[in-house]
Amino acid sequence: MKEILQPPTAAIVQNETKRVRELFDKNVVPSYARFDLVLERGEGNYVWDADGNRYLDLAGGIAVCSLGHAHPEITTALTEQSRKLIHVSNLYYTKPQGQLAKRIVDQIAPGRVFFCNSGAEANEGLFKLARKFGHDHGRYEITTTTDSFHGRTLAGIAATGQEKVKKGFAPAVEGFRQVPFNDLDAMRNAITKSTAAILIEPVQGESGVTIATPEYLIGLRRLCDQHNLLLMFDEVQAGHFRTGKFQSWQTIVASASGGRSDHRQDADATMLPDAVSMAKSLGGGFPIGAFWVREKYADVLSAGTHASTFGGTPLGCAVALKIFEVIERENLADNARETGAFLLGELQKVQQRFPNIVKVVRGFGFMIGIELQPEFKAGEIVKQLHRRNVLTVPAGASVIRLLPALNLRRSEAEEGLRLIESLVRDLAREKK
Repeated sequence: MKEILQPPTAAIVQNETKRVRELFDKNVVPSYARFDLVLERGEGNYVWDADGNRYLDLAGGIAVCSLGHAHPEITTALTEQSRKLIHVSNLYYTKPQGQLAKRIVDQIAPGRVFFCNSGAEANEGLFKLARKFGHDHGRYEITTTTDSFHGRTLAGIAATGQEKVKKGFAPAVEGFRQVPFNDLDAMRNAITKSTAAILIEPVQGESGVTIATPEYLIGLRRLCDQHNLLLMFDEVQAGHFRTGKFQSWQTIVASASGGRSDHRQDADATMLPDAVSMAKSLGGGFPIGAFWVREKYADVLSAGTHASTFGGTPLGCAVALKIFEVIERENLADNARETGAFLLGELQKVQQRFPNIVKVVRGFGFMIGIELQPEFKAGEIVKQLHRRNVLTVPAGASVIRLLPALNLRRSEAEEGLRLIESLVRDLAREKK
């Protein structure tokens, strides 16, 4: 007689969840404040935990999972490339790296690309670019902004404009100073004879989705031209079509010129940065980072001045190329722009109905910040959304970020809206 397999009991599932947590408690450095979820698998825009609960993922691995979870074409790219060549080092040429560099250059402007493994590494490359650029004239300082985030390396936290990130790691790496964001006069007044570059996030993600104005970006370009400084953009979180164009600065500048669809026309007509860092969505979950350098400065980092053992491997580049292909074929930049505009508009309606709960909603495309009234803490609200089976990301003290995959469907966006609105409505009822 054939044995009938029964589903695991709740006790068995709970024990498995407990065992995973115990593994972490005993063996993993406790440098993360983790939520009380053990995630096991994902498919599309959903993930499942060890208890079998399904969640709509509007967090996207913090803006990483550009095509959602377990995308079959990423799996195919990984499998096919792994059968041919995984790694050989950058002492040799490989076709996927050259092809991916061209893809990135074609999306921005003539220049060159360096490949690494993460956003922090990409920003380290920008720091070295700036120092090498200014070295012969004794210039080494990089001016960044308050509330910025540029990674967790020692130089990255020195560049970051958040004291909580710096705490405990003094003395800071020299050569970084912060001024208020979106304040062109403050940036101008901070320039000294030692200044080599300006680095900003066109959209500050970690501090709550704060967006640079077009006038600020254009003003920074003019300021750098006047003082012979490099203008560098950190697009690690906001880049790779998340805002509806390849990089967020292109979206912002286009918004000031009627939102024309040709991003290269929009950018070239008004401004162009000198270097851009990127990562996260570039690999869709596979670790890869990069920075683009404008052609004028492409030779500043000459042979022997910078390197990365695992940067630009054939495997990583094959995945990133496939992601470019899918985004282009399925018009996912348009989806991010249009579905993101729908999400933003509907969430702003929620804010208007419940202003005592939601202070403001802002963003572009699939990078949206919901700022709650100060009495509500972002981490606690994210936990409450977990109980309603939706994942989001906290930012700052009271901001919830939505950073979903670029292929989020309209029906899934509507599902997320219902879940978020139901929580806001309940919070408003409790507040009365």
